[in-house]
Amino acid sequence: MDNFGKTYSKYYNLLYKEKNYQEEYNYIRDLINKHGNKEKKNILDIGCGTGKHLSFFKKDGYTVSGVDVSENMINEARKYLNQSDDLICCKASEFKFNNKFENIISLFHVMSYQTENDELEKVFQNVSKHLINGGLFIFDFWYGPAVLTDPPVVKIKRLEDDEVKITRITEPVMHYNKNIVDVNFEVLIEDKKTGSIEKILETHKMRYLFLPEIMYLYEKYNFSNISSYTWNTFEPLSGKSWYGVEVLKKE
Repeated sequence: MDNFGKTYSKYYNLLYKEKNYQEEYNYIRDLINKHGNKEKKNILDIGCGTGKHLSFFKKDGYTVSGVDVSENMINEARKYLNQSDDLICCKASEFKFNNKFENIISLFHVMSYQTENDELEKVFQNVSKHLINGGLFIFDFWYGPAVLTDPPVVKIKRLEDDEVKITRITEPVMHYNKNIVDVNFEVLIEDKKTGSIEKILETHKMRYLFLPEIMYLYEKYNFSNISSYTWNTFEPLSGKSWYGVEVLKKE
């Protein structure tokens, strides 16, 4: 399912303009340098979106590849990266490349979009197939203990540029017995010139994960766990770590 329709994708970068891609790139680069081989300059981004993270890797001399389930996002990434090769529209469980990678990353909680057990397992299996021995798999995720301790709430976000004003209302619905949150978005886009308003309604199903289920998957598909961190830190996970990051090495 394409969670990002054409209009949503068009304004994706505006909606997340406060997101510090440079800082996030620096963090992932530091994880690679700390736990992998910093001379390895080959990377695949699963859920690459519009290509913002990959752009920093490309500037740093990496050969970059990307996968996203949204054709609209991939089209934006191709324009942003000025690259058509190795950017494909595909599910995280189904992509195929002829080569293997030294590093595979998956950010912005793509793993938490894998709400079915078999789909999550297929992603781990596919990543394992595409990593060299000793390669790193780094991904972030919603960490279950923190989500249950501090459940998501309704949020309203307003922003604008020269052309539009955007209001996004986020209303979560918890499904405690399924470890899933329905994140319901209502996005109102006002054209400043005409005053017309377009409304987008989308629901993103997000799964919060626990370390034992991640452990089951990485052990099954020949990974060893290097570390589990609180996102954007080198601190261990805690009950307050809403976003976690996992660093795995292919054996």
